[in-house]
Amino acid sequence: MLETLAAHLDGFAAIAPTWGLVLVFAFMAVESSFIPFPSEVVMIPAGFLAARGELGLPPCAALAASVAVGILGSLAGAYANYYLSLWLGKPFLERYGKYFFVKKEPLDRACEVFNRYGAATTFVCRLVPVIRQLISIPAGIAKMPLGSFTLFTGLGAGIWTAILAAVGYALGRSASDMTYLELVTKGADTAKHHLPTVIGAALLLVAAYFLAAKLVMKGRTGKSSE
Repeated sequence: MLETLAAHLDGFAAIAPTWGLVLVFAFMAVESSFIPFPSEVVMIPAGFLAARGELGLPPCAALAASVAVGILGSLAGAYANYYLSLWLGKPFLERYGKYFFVKKEPLDRACEVFNRYGAATTFVCRLVPVIRQLISIPAGIAKMPLGSFTLFTGLGAGIWTAILAAVGYALGRSASDMTYLELVTKGADTAKHHLPTVIGAALLLVAAYFLAAKLVMKGRTGKSSE
């Protein structure tokens, strides 16, 4: 799929100064929904074009705008999954999901992870391939509070989009001649190489979050008993 999509990036690059950020939003919304679409082919070229000053803004501003728009697009796609799951329910998705790219086995796995580890999985799993898009579905089925869903999804999507855009930006600043296929392939390999470290850091953040929440609740319980 990367090869097919990368072959069309020259055409997108030609309209990037005018429509680049709009395309980033649209494609990241698709990527974050149930439609299989690699975020690497969106955010890495976005960072690359930002470094070259081809997004209609100065390089640093273009990089920041790309990440912000990428997060908004990711949230839009995640909301689509969330509300569809909320309205349709798991039985419908298990029976008919295969007709719109939601296979039963990955769906069951996403629900299992969500049910076992709770709402914070919508943060960590945004960094995990395959399950990244599907984790919004069990959140909708479980009627996870929208505020928490938005926070955790936005944080996870923000880290991932920032990593990919930063990789593309670094390649744009250093590479003199590179095809878009080479760019996406090299960038994806770089992001994949550092992914275990990023996931580990995310797990530490989640552990710190739950520890802090536990201490706060313990403090409130102590005060109420006095």
